[in-house]
Amino acid sequence: MTTKTTKKAPAKNAKRSRGILGQIWSLTWKLTLVGIVVAASYSIYLDQMIARKFEGQKWHLPAQVFSRSMALYPGAAVSHPQLMAELKLLGYRKVANPRQVGEFSASSTKIELWRRPFLHPEGDQAEQRVMISFDSDGVSSVSRMADKRQLAVFHLEPVLLDRIISGDGEDRLFVPTEDMPKTIVKSLLLVEDRSFYEHHGVNPFAIVRAAFVNITAGRTVQGGSTLTQQLAKNFFLSSERSLLRKIREALMAVIIDFRYSKEEILEAYLNEVYMGQDKSRAIHGMGLASQFYFGRPISELTVAQQAFLVAVIKGPSYYNPWKYPERSQERRDLVLRLLMDSGDLSTEQYKVAVESPLGLRNANKPVHQKLPAFYALVKQELNERYGDGLLKQSGVKIYTTLDPMAQEAAEIAVSQTFKSLDKGNKALQIGMVVTDKYTGGIAAMVGDKTPGFDGFNRAVEIRRPIGSLIKPFVYVTALTPNSKLNLGTLLKDQPITLKNEQGKTWSPQNFDKKFSGQVPMVTALKNSMNIPTVNLGIAVGLDAVATTLAKSGWQEPISEYPSMLLGAVNGSPLMVAQVYQTLADGGTYRKLTTVTAVLDSNNQPLPVTREPREQAIDPDSDYLIQYAMQQVVRSGTAARLGNAFPGVALAGKTGTSNDSRDSWFAGFDERNVAAIWVGRDDNGKTSLYGSSGAMAVYQSFLKERPPIGLRSIPTPGVIQGYFDRDTGMAKESGCRNVQALPTFRGTYNPVKNCGEELQWWQKLLGQ
Repeated sequence: MTTKTTKKAPAKNAKRSRGILGQIWSLTWKLTLVGIVVAASYSIYLDQMIARKFEGQKWHLPAQVFSRSMALYPGAAVSHPQLMAELKLLGYRKVANPRQVGEFSASSTKIELWRRPFLHPEGDQAEQRVMISFDSDGVSSVSRMADKRQLAVFHLEPVLLDRIISGDGEDRLFVPTEDMPKTIVKSLLLVEDRSFYEHHGVNPFAIVRAAFVNITAGRTVQGGSTLTQQLAKNFFLSSERSLLRKIREALMAVIIDFRYSKEEILEAYLNEVYMGQDKSRAIHGMGLASQFYFGRPISELTVAQQAFLVAVIKGPSYYNPWKYPERSQERRDLVLRLLMDSGDLSTEQYKVAVESPLGLRNANKPVHQKLPAFYALVKQELNERYGDGLLKQSGVKIYTTLDPMAQEAAEIAVSQTFKSLDKGNKALQIGMVVTDKYTGGIAAMVGDKTPGFDGFNRAVEIRRPIGSLIKPFVYVTALTPNSKLNLGTLLKDQPITLKNEQGKTWSPQNFDKKFSGQVPMVTALKNSMNIPTVNLGIAVGLDAVATTLAKSGWQEPISEYPSMLLGAVNGSPLMVAQVYQTLADGGTYRKLTTVTAVLDSNNQPLPVTREPREQAIDPDSDYLIQYAMQQVVRSGTAARLGNAFPGVALAGKTGTSNDSRDSWFAGFDERNVAAIWVGRDDNGKTSLYGSSGAMAVYQSFLKERPPIGLRSIPTPGVIQGYFDRDTGMAKESGCRNVQALPTFRGTYNPVKNCGEELQWWQKLLGQ
């Protein structure tokens, strides 16, 4: 019995073992099948996710905001120094002889320029080499160097002011592969992935090599990831270091490599790679990095600068060139040496490149223009014209009216002037608007005495009495071709008391509390006399003056009381700039704008209705008021301004509200109109007049941006007249005690009764 039992045990054990092995095998192949299904499902999921990213919108490209495009043509009000400053701002390089795009040379009267190609709202502008000549009035000619042909108009590329980024904080400037310098691509592959064109997304040999090097060194000194793996991580994964993340990264890299061409992968990498940090903005892609580090397009970088962009990929913070210049240059030189070793650089080219400085942009000059007041108005206008969803679209390009040189001059003027103004009153504030006389666009705007402060925008939001700035509109209302009034007409300057319907009286006074009996109209305006202005305004009608203001662009209601004639009308610098723009533009009203065009992601212009131009003021009347406003600067309340710029024809008007609470100035040269308010937010007294506060800012502005004198060409209905200073009577030019004033052709009838007087005057002169 014992023997039989012993013989059957092995058989039972073997059977049991086969059963266990079968179960293990069954479980194994089932688990394997499940794993395959799960892996396949996960791969399909990853494939779909990758496809959505690559074949849809890879990035939300920030809306780009551009300045105005400077237009150069015969007669353009642009001086030689101003064009030089514009070219410097755009990053053009001054050389003895321009040999490539982005370079220019200059003599005292000419500038030879090789302009970059750029996208203009009216179509692509090709690179072009031109000669620009200047005379005392500005640009005299623009000729193409290739065939000496004279150009009717020539545009410079606009300045990229800023990009309105989305909530993820990523900023980039997309550059297609065909526009990427070849040296960048070659050096990138040499440094990051030499077998890029051989592997299929993952390079096992590189992984093994990196592991061996790191184990030997006892720390991580080399990575084994391919460019495709890096792209997968940047696009889809976090920077977490774990085996699971590496496996997922490798799987995605294989899928990407299978699905897309090497050129597509390279383009995505070159525009996705993290290149540094600009405060809260993450710099992505080579295109934006070129602007961030060097302040110029990537196509214009030197070989050494291109090598630096590849060098910094390893660690943008560690190789920050402003903080660690020696470390950064050493890394750059390593990339250059690899290029030499590979035969992509000659020994001589290598020596030149490694001896060159980094060539960084000025770190003190911000990459993004801080223009809170202007941007607020741009966003408001975009919302009104295109709807509130525009800025959420990817790749939108917004072309504005901002003149970077005017904006810089305005900011410097405010900062410098307030250093002295603040000594007497720290609570002073400012609002300033500058317009382009020819385009009707807002060229510059400052809403705070700290121009970059993003807060209350005094250029737009304040409402303060504009004081004597209203007076030109009183006079131009009276000066119509059929009124028989002229600048020599005498106005009463005697005490006056007015009573309203409630029985309240008003007795206005001149600034000096004196009366002269009567004065010529031009004298009353240039000296900003109150009594003559009130008498004239009442004669022509308060409603007529209000109508002139409304036609000129004043958008808010005006209370028609006699005090309005002396500026008891609340407004903002923007509102004042609007109506003075009409005066400066020959009496033509057009609504001030900040946006000239918007292109979608396909560079197609978005349709928009344009505001019509309207003749608000008779051109002949406008010419006369411009002449009178020039006298304000030459010998009137703004004479200090005229003395600062002798020989330059400027027009302007000072304004001061009651108790010197508000200091105003509005004026213009041949190119720009400016409206400036200086006061206190609490409406307190400032002890400033229009000439000592706001005009001081304008004077400082013109020092930074030298004015171009007004080209006063009489309109067809205006001739030179002569008027007796004491009687205002029209006389012949040779009569005594006459002043020469422009006047209406149709109503000028000089008296013929000064024959003896004329003969006496000629004898006195020995004629």
